[in-house]
Amino acid sequence: MQNILEFAKCLCMRAFIVCTLFLLFQPPATAPAAQVNVFAAASLTDSLKEIAAGYKETSSDRIAFNFAASSFLARQIEEGAPADVFFSADEAKMDQLAKRNLIVNESRRSLLSNSLAIVVASDATVAIRSTTDLTNAAIRRIAVADPKTVPAGIYAKQHLIRLNLWSAIASKVVPTDNVRAALTAVESGNVEAAIVYKTDAAISKRVTTAYQVPPNEGPAISYAIALLKEAKQPGAARRFLDHLKSPAARRVFEKHGFIVRHGV
Repeated sequence: MQNILEFAKCLCMRAFIVCTLFLLFQPPATAPAAQVNVFAAASLTDSLKEIAAGYKETSSDRIAFNFAASSFLARQIEEGAPADVFFSADEAKMDQLAKRNLIVNESRRSLLSNSLAIVVASDATVAIRSTTDLTNAAIRRIAVADPKTVPAGIYAKQHLIRLNLWSAIASKVVPTDNVRAALTAVESGNVEAAIVYKTDAAISKRVTTAYQVPPNEGPAISYAIALLKEAKQPGAARRFLDHLKSPAARRVFEKHGFIVRHGV
């Protein structure tokens, strides 16, 4: 009987040692994947989708995008939409959220810049060699993202005012929901021209860039990004923000025609 008890104790001890070693050498538990909701300007659609596809190779976090005009996105955030990151096509919409204490101020960065371009249909015969040519009678309608609220339209109006052309062109302007909608208006033949970002002009084979506004002659375009205070996934959101400032993301932004600001 004594021998049986000793044998049982030995078995129990061995089992304890095996279980302890098993637990010690198990790989550490990984944090569960998070979904990061990114509210971003429509003009960032292609570049951010490409960046997110590459990000999947290094992170288990899922990036979900809501692309629209920055003004519309800012209103959604103010009304409580579940956003973790806001990527605005201008500083004004970010200022709007900052005044309402909705962003983490230390996370805010001016990440990108852009320039304006005038586009026409690929088969158009009208010649546009400068912004002034938009006053020509042959150009009856000009699509512009809503110049009252949408950054692309606000930038376009600033440029036209600077050249003393706004009063001559205002009656021709067809406001659209966002810059991509202005591009579509040219593609569909509903307007003769549109003022869009250079980066948007490059994505369509059905339009051609008739004139590109030199950056030093156009408005100061700034894309601002920040973490939101009500972010459901602040840790994952910060990781994605860091990735957007990485060399890999920079290469994608530059490939799509954006100007990446130095020192971010």
